[in-house]
Amino acid sequence: MSRVYNFSAGPSMLPESVLKRAAGEMLEYGTSGQSVMEMSHRSKEYMEIIQAAESLLREVMSIPDNYKVLFLQGGASSQFAMVPLNLMNKSKKADYVLSGQFSTKAYKEACRYGDVKAVASSKEQNFSRIPDIDPVECRSDADYFHICMNNTIYGTVFHKLPETGNVPLVADISSCILSRPIDVTKFGLLYAGAQKNMAPAGLTVVIVREDLIGNAQDITPTMFDYKVHADAGSMYNTPPTYPIYMCKLVLEWIKNDIGGLESMEKINVNKAQILYDYLDSSKLFKGCAEKDSRSIMNVTFVTGDTDLDAEFVKEAAANGFVNIKGHRSVGGMRASIYNAMPTEGIEKLVAFMEDFEKRHV
Repeated sequence: MSRVYNFSAGPSMLPESVLKRAAGEMLEYGTSGQSVMEMSHRSKEYMEIIQAAESLLREVMSIPDNYKVLFLQGGASSQFAMVPLNLMNKSKKADYVLSGQFSTKAYKEACRYGDVKAVASSKEQNFSRIPDIDPVECRSDADYFHICMNNTIYGTVFHKLPETGNVPLVADISSCILSRPIDVTKFGLLYAGAQKNMAPAGLTVVIVREDLIGNAQDITPTMFDYKVHADAGSMYNTPPTYPIYMCKLVLEWIKNDIGGLESMEKINVNKAQILYDYLDSSKLFKGCAEKDSRSIMNVTFVTGDTDLDAEFVKEAAANGFVNIKGHRSVGGMRASIYNAMPTEGIEKLVAFMEDFEKRHV
């Protein structure tokens, strides 16, 4: 068997050791006589799995006791509605930074439920950077302030968090969760689709401060009320059982094999630097994101010739570098180099790019 280097923005690569362990436990988990896929979510065996997953996440991310961890469904996109329905409940105001497609979608969805303001945007620069935020534009009476921390499509990231004072900071961290340490106490709420750095598609994780739970708008559907899920321990309905189990295995890998998020960050920064150093020296390829906004998870680049871009993507796939085509709104190429992408994959990609450049310059 020959595994490819999968540069997909999501669903993305999973660590090989995790896949092998899951394969070994596919027919029978422990001595249960059944697969996790078949298990009742209320069984003793499964309760141990979900409780271990939450405990590991709290340990790895240093999540304080006054934050709830929710394992939900619906993808990060469901949070575009759940956040305003649960948090926009006092002044009915919220401020949003538009730094890419997903933050723009979140903003548009929130506009349905209250007075929502786009306080900064980099749309005119095709989201090639994190926009500057003028404090004058930010409202001190807003119920929350929303950002998308890492922009998957455009390859940018907030290296410095906005100063929001007493206004709770909310962040979509789908494409950067578990990539480096994060101070959870600086946020009122964090949410992430798991299919990039945590688990297979189907799981959404919400980390929310307890004081922000319990005041959902009257129109909030029961399934969209954080309190309902918090009170039920993420068991109000059948949770995405198998992705939660896989998330547990990934967290064990980060803790035991990698050595925690500090070590994970060093690996990820090194991987990104290898690729960015080449892009900065290349005569053919050019990075799309501005240097001070560059993500270590998603690297976007182009040749400047759409036909040549297409040729590169085709040749890359033939050589085992798959899903490297850029999003249609940016074009070119995008290498998503999440936690499970080994350094070797980046080194081999750069060697391939160097060879391609020699043949086309």
